[in-house]
Amino acid sequence: MFPDDAGRDAHLSGAVATALGEQTGKLFSEPTIEKLDVLGSKLLA
Repeated sequence: MFPDDAGRDAHLSGAVATALGEQTGKLFSEPTIEKLDVLGSKLLA
């Protein structure tokens, strides 16, 4: 999870996202990135 939208946007435009984007057509078709909000989560004790 990201603390805010700025953190999420930074992740989606970071080095890994850029490297994967350069492989479009070689590894997979054009990706679709959708922003989701996590409404709840459960951690294992």
